[in-house]
Amino acid sequence: MNWGHKLILVFGLFACGMLYLVYRSMKVNTDLVNKEYYKDELRYQEVIDGTKSADSLSSEIEINQQNKMITIQLPVEMKNRKIAGSIWFYCAANAGNDRHILIELNNDALQRINKNIFYPGQYTVKFDWFSDSKHYHSEQPLIIL
Repeated sequence: MNWGHKLILVFGLFACGMLYLVYRSMKVNTDLVNKEYYKDELRYQEVIDGTKSADSLSSEIEINQQNKMITIQLPVEMKNRKIAGSIWFYCAANAGNDRHILIELNNDALQRINKNIFYPGQYTVKFDWFSDSKHYHSEQPLIIL
């Protein structure tokens, strides 16, 4: 085998390696945090203000897991108040595991969610709610087993 054949063999292996890398890169999951990320970035000041409002409350939101339920307890200031908002269970590993749930509290500012709708894994729970025309925002990590 002369040097010309070796050179062609090296270029052929290089081309096959590049094609393999392109094939593999096309199979990588590239989920975005949000499909409307640009619009969300423009409204980020609302998140900052909502976080300041939530930090001014007497306590943080409590998230507890029992056997088949996730219990969410808002601070005592939210008891017996009209609250509108949502809870976003954000899974960074897989966008298909994300869950958006409307806040439906009882008079004690408590909400129970069935654990069966979630896949086990690590989530960031993002609370976004309004009470008395004031915006609140809070985020907490959660590992669902």
